[in-house]
Amino acid sequence: MLRDAPRSAAQRIAPTFAENIVAWQRSHGRSELPWQNTRDPYRVWLSEVMLQQTQVSTVLGYFARFLDRFPTVQALAAGTEDEVFGLWSGLGYYTRARNMHRCAQEVVARFGGQFPRSAAELETLPGIGRSTAAAIAAFCFGERVAILDGNVKRVLSRVLGFDGDLASAAQERALWNEATDLLPPASEQAAIAHYTQGLMDLGATVCLPRKPSCMLCPTAGVCEGRRQGEPEKYPVKTRKLRRTAQSLWMLHARDPQGRVWLEKRPARGIWAGLYCLPVFESRAALLDGLAPVDRHSARDEAGFVHGLTHKDLHLHPVAVVCRGASGGGAQGRWFDAHEWPALGMPAPVRKLLAGG
Repeated sequence: MLRDAPRSAAQRIAPTFAENIVAWQRSHGRSELPWQNTRDPYRVWLSEVMLQQTQVSTVLGYFARFLDRFPTVQALAAGTEDEVFGLWSGLGYYTRARNMHRCAQEVVARFGGQFPRSAAELETLPGIGRSTAAAIAAFCFGERVAILDGNVKRVLSRVLGFDGDLASAAQERALWNEATDLLPPASEQAAIAHYTQGLMDLGATVCLPRKPSCMLCPTAGVCEGRRQGEPEKYPVKTRKLRRTAQSLWMLHARDPQGRVWLEKRPARGIWAGLYCLPVFESRAALLDGLAPVDRHSARDEAGFVHGLTHKDLHLHPVAVVCRGASGGGAQGRWFDAHEWPALGMPAPVRKLLAGG
């Protein structure tokens, strides 16, 4: 006699799990954020991109300013990269902004200004990965598809007791499969948006990385991590990225009128495409680029460390008053105090110019 295949952990708790998440989201989840309660894929997409590695409180102001300047995907596609970077300045991870601009242009060029309705097609656009594509498709078009952002990985790995190392692509695929098994049934299409939002809300407000509020969690009765008494050991991800360090000298040049010299960075490399103070590998190289008449005014400002994702930058600004037509290079120009705040520039440069 044939035996039924053993059920996965997800199959054992579904569909009760989905029902509990939907009910909890409707009564306790977030509903006041400006990108919620909408089926507009442009707004949902914009919020999903901005929220990657960024807190909701930070995103709120940027989201409003972006919509004010670029109310539609067509408007964003028609904007310039400098405008996009200027509005993005301070959010960091500028590859997101560059891909967002390219994505808007492709939506207009390939899809007539309408976002595709399936996660599979959405994933073909620049900067839209599997989880972001699923979120747009679920929220806006009711597609039965699983998301797996950082918050959701944490919730599901704890509930399921999933101890596979998520540094492994194979283990992450396995968790995707479990996430798909947990989705509301296809007959309940209207529930998918509440379910998707509920998982996000649960990870953001209850199932926190440290000291999760298990007593408030709608999954407490089936959560394997809670049963074991150590939910914080999930998710498992062992690979550590080695941090490196680099020292850079930055020419903080001003002319007699108080304007600052800025150059646009190359399209590749650190701070790609942003306006920046000229950067040098050494103080000697910085001074060599100055006119002899300007070198005597050079003075070292307080150095500081700026952390990137995998690297610490030890930055050494050197202030110079320049009498010549340029500030140490032919690739930039002078900007006054009314111009440079609107530019896209690295956070440490903006902070330095603002005197912070």
